Amino acid sequence: MSTDLVLRQSDGPVARLTLNDPDRANVLSRDMMQALAEAVAAAGDDPAIRVIVLAAAGRVFCAGHDLGEIRASDDRFEHEGLFAMCSDLMLAIGASPKPVIANVRGAAVAAGCQLVASCDLAFAAETARFAVSGINLGLFCSTPCVPLSRMVGRKAALEMLLTGRFVTAAEAAAMGLINRAAPAADLDRLVDEAAAAIAAKSPRVVALGKDLFRRQIEMNLADAYLLAGERMVMNLTFAETKAGIDKFLKR
Repeated sequence: MSTDLVLRQSDGPVARLTLNDPDRANVLSRDMMQALAEAVAAAGDDPAIRVIVLAAAGRVFCAGHDLGEIRASDDRFEHEGLFAMCSDLMLAIGASPKPVIANVRGAAVAAGCQLVASCDLAFAAETARFAVSGINLGLFCSTPCVPLSRMVGRKAALEMLLTGRFVTAAEAAAMGLINRAAPAADLDRLVDEAAAAIAAKSPRVVALGKDLFRRQIEMNLADAYLLAGERMVMNLTFAETKAGIDKFLKR
């Protein structure tokens, strides 16, 4: 496996990961998924890192799965292993204690759109496009459906899944797939501002909050409140929390 498939640059408390297979539209081959999973895990374990930014080299953010790799075999077990590997990657992004921000230029298609939907925040250039277009090839985007249907409304998700049409960055922002769309020249600044704002906060409070948010969103209301109350109690034991409240009370 080429260790250059995912580049990492540390910028103070921000780890910048770049998908680096532009000649193949940054497809999620087995090697790419393994490299990205390892990079996310390493950044998550690094105490100096507080935020992870995920970008891509070239004109396409990510074209989805490596279809050539998929069609190279009709073995059911190989296919099961491939999609399990992809699901594990998406779950690892969510489970990372560090918020992951997607910086999207170009198209994010099928599993590439899934990757964007799996990130905690996402910002895109106005020229970026998004699709879960496997249906056009006779392959429903079943695994991309999972995070997409949790990020956007049901009808918007099903329209994308059943028609395979590309949506603009403005549409993606309106439906909640991304946070905001911006002129390409302003995108890095927008991402940097969000990363800096998060990095300035207590890392363990951020980690607690991210974990709580992702857990409670899948629960019924009563269980969500129970878990949230438990996390509030835990949060109040943090020294930085006590200091922050005391400082506020002395104003």
